[in-house]
Amino acid sequence: MDADSDVALDILITNVVCVFRTRCHLNLRKIALEGANVIYKRDVGKVLMKLRKPRITATIWSSGKVICTGATSEEEAKLGARRLARSLQKLGFQVIFTDFKVVNVLAVCNMPFEIRLPEFTKNNRPHASYEPELHPAVCYRIKTLRATLQIFSTGSITVTG
Repeated sequence: MDADSDVALDILITNVVCVFRTRCHLNLRKIALEGANVIYKRDVGKVLMKLRKPRITATIWSSGKVICTGATSEEEAKLGARRLARSLQKLGFQVIFTDFKVVNVLAVCNMPFEIRLPEFTKNNRPHASYEPELHPAVCYRIKTLRATLQIFSTGSITVTG
């Protein structure tokens, strides 16, 4: 590939995971019976609730902790979390939306070329690890950014952080 040919890379955010607290105890049985789009996992002690717009899935524990997954931006994650808190309020709980925090972001990117994983690992030894018997990708960790890249030989890169 020529140095003067610039190729724009499309980095696509596929999942934003956030967490918030309701500051009240939640009756999971009541949520399961009266809520919409709910799956009650009694053996694990949690409820899964899905929203259509924004498209998120929330894991709700009786302690009041809620984890939301599936959003494609921080704004969408916050909007979905607030809508979920509002739906819990409508079920009769004294929900106070607090401690909202984005805990993980997942993005994907495709390089326009293939990557030779053994050479890449050898040249980036302290940060990169490659165990082809365990996983088909190089795990590249950036400690300063607290990010992990999964680099595949096809040129596909998955970034978590």
